[in-house]
Amino acid sequence: MRMKGEIVGYKRGVEEEEEINTEENQTEMVGGGLVQSKKTVVVGYALTSKKTKSFLQPKLECLARSKGILFVAIDQSKPLSDQGPFDIVLHKLSGSKWRRILEEYRLTHPDVTVLDPPDAIQNVYNRQYMLEDVADLNLSDSYGKVGVPRQLVIEKDSSSISDAVSKAGLRLPLVAKPLAAKSHELSLAYDKFSLQMLEPPLVLQEFINHGGILFKVYIVGEAIKVVRRFSLPDVSKRELSKNPGVFRFPRVSCAAASADEADLDPCVGELPPRPLLEKLAKELRRRLGLRLFNLDIIRELGTKDRFYVIDINYFPGYGKMPEYEHIFTDFLLSLVKQKQ
Repeated sequence: MRMKGEIVGYKRGVEEEEEINTEENQTEMVGGGLVQSKKTVVVGYALTSKKTKSFLQPKLECLARSKGILFVAIDQSKPLSDQGPFDIVLHKLSGSKWRRILEEYRLTHPDVTVLDPPDAIQNVYNRQYMLEDVADLNLSDSYGKVGVPRQLVIEKDSSSISDAVSKAGLRLPLVAKPLAAKSHELSLAYDKFSLQMLEPPLVLQEFINHGGILFKVYIVGEAIKVVRRFSLPDVSKRELSKNPGVFRFPRVSCAAASADEADLDPCVGELPPRPLLEKLAKELRRRLGLRLFNLDIIRELGTKDRFYVIDINYFPGYGKMPEYEHIFTDFLLSLVKQKQ
C-alpha cells in the first residue's frame, strides 16, 4: 500500500544592497484597480551559512516577496538595536554571547517577535531535559498513547556504564546519543560488555522496534506537517545474541531517504492520528515555549496506537518539508496579524 504524507493546518534573503524601509507600503492591484496598501513585513534573520542555504531558498524568497515579506540578514558585527527596524527576528545561532544580545533586544523591543526565546531553545539542546515535558505530559486518550523511551544519562566514566545500566534496569539494545543535541550521531549497543566503548557525556535510550519507520512531525506555529523517514531496522533476540558490539550511525533520521513513496505495510506506515498530533503539538508549544521545532516519533511494532517521542529539534531542516514555503510565509503573516 502506497502511503502519502499529509499536512495538518498551515511558511529569504533579498539583495543585500536593498534598503529597508518599513514605512514603504506595497500596493495590491485587483482587476486593474487600486484596492489597498499593506506594510512590508521585515524579517531579520541570523542563521549559520549552512542553515541560510538550506532554508532561504529562491522559491521561498520569491513567494515571500509576493506576499509582502522581506528577509534581511542581520549583521552580527553591528549592534542589533541599530539594525532594522524588524517585525520578526528569526534566528538559529549558538553561544552565550548571542543569547545575551537577543535577550537584551527582546527586553528593549517588546513589539518585535523573536523566533524563538533563547532560554526556551536551550532546554531542547540538552537531551537530559529534552523529553521531560513529553514524559510529564503522559498523553493518553482514545487516539493513542504518547510516551518516551526509558533513558539514562551518563556524564562521565565509561567503565561504570554497564553497572549503571543494570542498576537502572534498562533492556538491550540501547541507543546512545550525545548529551548535546547539536550532534545527531548515534550508536546502537547490543551487549553490556561493549558499553564501555561509548564516550560520555551521553544519553542511553532503550531501543524500541518500530518497523524501521520514523515519523518526522514538523511544527510551524499551529501548523503540523508529517513525513515518513526510514529509520534503524528492528532487532530480533537472535540478532541481539549474535551481534555483540557497538554500531555507529551518523544522522539517521536526517540522512535517510523519505519513506512517503515506499510501499509500506499499513500497520507500520500509517500516520499517527491527526487529533493526537494536534493535542501533542499544542501541549508542547505551551510547555516548551517554542513555535519552530520538530518531533521524531515512532510507533511500537505490533501496536496501532502506542507512540514514543525519541527526539526534539529546534528549527529543523524545513527545506526538506513539502510545501514549506507556503506554510512558513503563512505563519509569518499570522504573527503580524496577531499584533494588529
